[in-house]
Amino acid sequence: MAKKADIGLIGLAVMGENLVLNMESKGFTVAVYNRTVEKVDNFIKGRAKDKNILGTYSLQELVNVLEKPRRVMLMVKAGKPVDDFIELLLPYLEKGDIIIDGGNSHFPDTIRRTKYLESKGLLFIGTGVSGGEEGALRGPSIMPGGSPDAWQYVKPIFQAIAAKVDDGTPCCEWVGKDGAGHFVKMVHNGIEYGDMQLISETYQIMRELLGMSADEMHEVFKKWNSKDLNSYLIEITADILAFKDTDGKPLVDKILDTAGQKGTGKWTSVEALDLGIPLTLISEAVFARCLSAMKDERVAASKILTGAKIKFDGDKVQFLNDLEKALYASKIVSYAQGFTLMRAASEEYKWNLNYGNIALLWRNGCIIRSVFLGKIKEAFDKNPNLTNLILDPFFKEKIENAQESWRRVISTAVLNGIWIPAFSTALNYFDGYRAEHLPANLLQAQRDYFGAHQYERIDRPRGEFFHTNWTGRGGETASTAYTV
Repeated sequence: MAKKADIGLIGLAVMGENLVLNMESKGFTVAVYNRTVEKVDNFIKGRAKDKNILGTYSLQELVNVLEKPRRVMLMVKAGKPVDDFIELLLPYLEKGDIIIDGGNSHFPDTIRRTKYLESKGLLFIGTGVSGGEEGALRGPSIMPGGSPDAWQYVKPIFQAIAAKVDDGTPCCEWVGKDGAGHFVKMVHNGIEYGDMQLISETYQIMRELLGMSADEMHEVFKKWNSKDLNSYLIEITADILAFKDTDGKPLVDKILDTAGQKGTGKWTSVEALDLGIPLTLISEAVFARCLSAMKDERVAASKILTGAKIKFDGDKVQFLNDLEKALYASKIVSYAQGFTLMRAASEEYKWNLNYGNIALLWRNGCIIRSVFLGKIKEAFDKNPNLTNLILDPFFKEKIENAQESWRRVISTAVLNGIWIPAFSTALNYFDGYRAEHLPANLLQAQRDYFGAHQYERIDRPRGEFFHTNWTGRGGETASTAYTV
């Protein structure tokens, strides 16, 4: 009897193919299926030739060649295609079999699918997979959540194919029940938005304010990548700035300044609004992409509206040192906000997330991998109940040492009319978070004035609410709607 496959995978796009090759290289036999069956033939005769990879041409055939409990991984477009494949698979699966969704699904869908499949005696895993094509082939960061009973059956495969940190620990660990894995992947992508926007604003400051060439910027980013800012995104930014088009000129200068997005950043911001978390930097990064997409309007507006005349007469070397510190401080804020959102979600959905483990999952293999994440893991290992990353002694010291540089960079950019939404909101969040008093007392008085929404007093215990008849005409009836 022919050897059965350890796992089946549906969806032979680049990520799917690379994950299959990764699994096979670690000693697993993989069965594959694709709705367009020609892709199965092309893969089996091409990249999968002479490997322990079984091509199948129907879902029934795929299921029949799998060891029990059967493990079927979907690498298809998020949304309806996932639900469609689940329904198509159900007639062939038995109690205890496992369906795995490895796409960028929205976490509420994963919560719903977990509950649905468990009601039918099946198990479900929704897992984030980060690292792009190269990561899928060589070792991605994997963030699984869903049915806890399924973890023991996928753990050997997932941890074998995942990226590893220096001591060999895999960047893959169980995140939590139902939608926890896809939620953490969503926040990862939101932080990715923030990192990319901060780096892009840094590039804009270098180009517009300092008048630096792509080659000069390449050298700076290359230098930064050997220090505290060492990360995949800084590394590829240096590579991009050095890349020349066929005419020998920097290719980056020829790329249209309109950014695309697939929605995960927006999901992160919407969830933050729902949970009442000030995720300002990631939200600004999402809006920045939206504004960039208004290219025609911006070009027309540039011919009508005028701003500050750019003039820099300071010490360029000193300013670049300031910029390096400002980027690091802003990055701390971005991650602090992301982890604060995860803490709120963990409480809301009863996930019991382990924040140190999450930082480890992102330490290698994924798009936001960096040395920085090792420090985040250390912070949560020391204090699992840390309410905000900024309060950790290491990050507190880093931000305080960067403050003067941070403020100089932002004020100089603003005075010269350079657009820096992510840098600005990072500093504003820091200043707001450290403020003992904010002007919300006046805001609450306004709400009580026009809507009788009530307020609390500083000379009375928390939880006591008051309404004032501000005009003498409003009466004493107060609204019951009050949300802190």
